[in-house]
Amino acid sequence: MTYLRDPDAIYAQSFATIKAEADLAHLPPELHPAVIRMIHACGMVDLAADIAGDPAVAAATRSALSAGAAVLCDCEMVRSGIIRRHLPADTELIVTLNDPAVPDLAKTLGTTRSAAAVELWRPRLAGAVVLIGNAPTALFHLIELIAAGGSRPAAIIAAPVGFVGAAESKALLASGSLSIPFLTVLGRRGGSAIASAAFNAISRDQ
Repeated sequence: MTYLRDPDAIYAQSFATIKAEADLAHLPPELHPAVIRMIHACGMVDLAADIAGDPAVAAATRSALSAGAAVLCDCEMVRSGIIRRHLPADTELIVTLNDPAVPDLAKTLGTTRSAAAVELWRPRLAGAVVLIGNAPTALFHLIELIAAGGSRPAAIIAAPVGFVGAAESKALLASGSLSIPFLTVLGRRGGSAIASAAFNAISRDQ
């Protein structure tokens, strides 16, 4: 069978194809590396049209990481997708979804486990980098928490996926009401691979 086998050549051809086919004109240049990686993670060049973000998100994320900030992830798939070698050695990658306290907390709050897990971020949220790739309710609850006067993260990269709440939660983030640098994918599309790919593109300059 004949197919391309050289990993460097595969990467080079993939990114050349994205740059040739994806229209990034509406996006700030500071976001282009992350957007290209997001497209690479899902194989859909038209994803670019749905991406929105603050050009300050890259600098804010890198500054936070350099200062020792934790990375708060909504699920294990997001954390698993992060490339560790790009990060300072002492960077903590935190997932609280499987904390034993979460099921009872979700019942008490009348919400999902994913949203309840965000409650456990409170002690580490100030100045952190937030990555959400799975649960719209996690993003909704994060926004509620911050809007109510909770601690403010340095940056939010959010691409929750789905048919219920995904588009609405990301539209709320993109409204800019929090005044926190962000990167998101509007609409139903998203996922853990896209969220971690965006973070990897930004953090690789550490």
